[in-house]
Amino acid sequence: MAKYTVKIEVRFKPGVLDPQGETIKHALFNLGYDNVESVKTGKLFWVELESNTVENAIQTVRQLADKLLANPVIEDFEVVSRK
Repeated sequence: MAKYTVKIEVRFKPGVLDPQGETIKHALFNLGYDNVESVKTGKLFWVELESNTVENAIQTVRQLADKLLANPVIEDFEVVSRK
């Protein structure tokens, strides 16, 4: 078995309100960055696991992202492997 590191990026779906992003945008405006049009927040996870193939590693991580790390109603996620 090989060891794989897989990155999961979770972000809000288009149209979902991002209050933390709006708060950051407002704070940036108060600091003089009035050219910032929007700020989007998200979550980043790095998962290390052993697997027979990179495909199996990605499949496993997709399952745990779908079941635990992302809320499929309001969030999308992307899985990227890095061996």
